[in-house]
Amino acid sequence: QVQLVESGGGLVQPGGSLRLSCEVPEVIFSIYTMGWYRQTPGKQRELVATINTSGGTNFADSVKGRFTISRDNSKNTVYLQMSDLKPEDTAVYYCSAKWSMTNYWGQGTQVTVSS
Repeated sequence: QVQLVESGGGLVQPGGSLRLSCEVPEVIFSIYTMGWYRQTPGKQRELVATINTSGGTNFADSVKGRFTISRDNSKNTVYLQMSDLKPEDTAVYYCSAKWSMTNYWGQGTQVTVSS
């Protein structure tokens, strides 16, 4: 059973920042593209950002310029740094590890942006 362990969610005011972390087994981290997705009630899970093993990144248009994604190979951890948060960023955020047809998910962490 592959476990992706997420942390860092919480409540933040509009304009604030949060950093999400996702720790991954080394065997997964070394070959899988890592990513963050988010989901709100009644909506499909949507891409936030991905980072491949070479460090190449991809972002949803709605978060470009506000969010960054990075990976620490020494800690087998991927991070999502979120800045200038908006109420519409409120969602459950899921860590993803994807390679070929295989996709693992974390348990999700709630991010709430509200004054």
